[in-house]
Amino acid sequence: MPSSHRRGVGAALDRLTAALADPARREMTVALVLAGYCGVWALYGAIAKGSQDIHFDMGEMVAWSREIGWGTPKHPPFGAWLVRAWFAVFPLADWSYYLFAMVLATLALWIAWRICGRYLDGDKRVVGIALLTLVPFYNFHALKFNANTVMLPLWAAATALFLRSYETRRPGVAALAGLAAAAAMLGKYWSLVLLAGLGLAALADPRRGAYFRSAAPWVTILVGAAALAPHVAWLYGDGFAAFTYAMEMHPGSLAENIRSGIGYVAGAAAYVALPVVLALLAAWPGMAKTGGAGAVLRDVLWPSTPERRLVVLAFALPFLLPLLLAVAAREQVISLWSIGSMTLLPVVLLSSPRVAIAPAAARRIVGFALAFPLIALALSPLIAVIIHRQGVPSHATHYSGLARAVERSWAETTARPLRFVGSYDKLVYGVLFYLPRDVTPLEIVHPRLTPWIDEAQVARDGIALVCPVVEEQDCLRELNRRARGPGSRRSEVAITRRYFGSDDPPERFVIAIIPPRE
Repeated sequence: MPSSHRRGVGAALDRLTAALADPARREMTVALVLAGYCGVWALYGAIAKGSQDIHFDMGEMVAWSREIGWGTPKHPPFGAWLVRAWFAVFPLADWSYYLFAMVLATLALWIAWRICGRYLDGDKRVVGIALLTLVPFYNFHALKFNANTVMLPLWAAATALFLRSYETRRPGVAALAGLAAAAAMLGKYWSLVLLAGLGLAALADPRRGAYFRSAAPWVTILVGAAALAPHVAWLYGDGFAAFTYAMEMHPGSLAENIRSGIGYVAGAAAYVALPVVLALLAAWPGMAKTGGAGAVLRDVLWPSTPERRLVVLAFALPFLLPLLLAVAAREQVISLWSIGSMTLLPVVLLSSPRVAIAPAAARRIVGFALAFPLIALALSPLIAVIIHRQGVPSHATHYSGLARAVERSWAETTARPLRFVGSYDKLVYGVLFYLPRDVTPLEIVHPRLTPWIDEAQVARDGIALVCPVVEEQDCLRELNRRARGPGSRRSEVAITRRYFGSDDPPERFVIAIIPPRE
């Protein structure tokens, strides 16, 4: 790169950093930068995943959003509520879903930006949010919306309002903290880890007496409990099936659970390795002037002021509690569940007055953070081609093609509209997304996962059943049982996907049409 061009890029980065640090311009500037971030990553998702269909978890959220209530068969309902609101405005399309997922991730980044403003000066604040955009939770993982990624904005909001409530002890802020805590729990039950961590951080803080003598914690608890009460009542009426599902999903032996707890912490650390290394490299030259690396590290890990120490505890405890939870609950834990817990990372890394970031280092970090999504976007067509050639699990390249085949088979059998489609969970939710909005899924292997189904209505209106020919023998067995009656129509189809002029390997499926009763 010519030196004049490097100087031009450097000057542009300096101007951007100055705008983000300027109190008069920073909020509008960060809004524009984050909007660009959201758009680039949503476009990356649409292109890089253009040779496959949406993940079945995303289709499952769509199914739940059509049976709106205070709970779902597996998870709390907040994610489904958000999906319903989004698709009430936007079209039911892959690109729209990826945009939705990135809007939520970007909202989490904006909340982190607001938190950073209370603990970091101008340049450090800019560097902090730039580092956070390099955590894959806010881009690659965020694109698959499910009960994990919904924690991104909900945990960020709960953390931000807890810290604000603790510092101000204002009843209004405390009430908002209670609503945010309830929203986090309504996103995923794993949010118990966050709430427990924040509670322990409050108890460990030397200012706890003033906090607990105020109305703030009790307002937070009462408002949060009131907001959760309808869901708890729903859980009680449903026999706590969803909560039991969450608690029994990953059983293991004591040794396996301990290993998973250690793996949780190690995996979460690996996700943030890049921003941590970049922060260390940026701060290293100035450490000799501020007492040496040891003094800086001590002040980062255990700050001298209670305000910063509370942040470190609020960040660290939700990381460490899964070690105990894995043993106590006899469950294995997964490092991906730490997806919502990175909000305070910039404050922990950079808030120490002993950490100094030179302007040149800040420019390089901001430049890298801006270039990274653009590089990913440039590579997205190649990534799509690689995915097309290698394939993806769970028939995820063929959901849309299979949906078209189901509609053709149905139309060849009856003139009545298709109302129900049935299969095992992954396939039925993947196919559902590409069918008309008024089609309802039936999980034929585990019907408890679609409890809203009225079998009498299915018998009246008919159903299209679909299963892979080779795998999922339980699905085929149930399809054969249901399709015994007279009038049913059965066929096999080979589904391929064409992308950039080439077809992927065909997969064969059985489609059984049970027509409506006349």
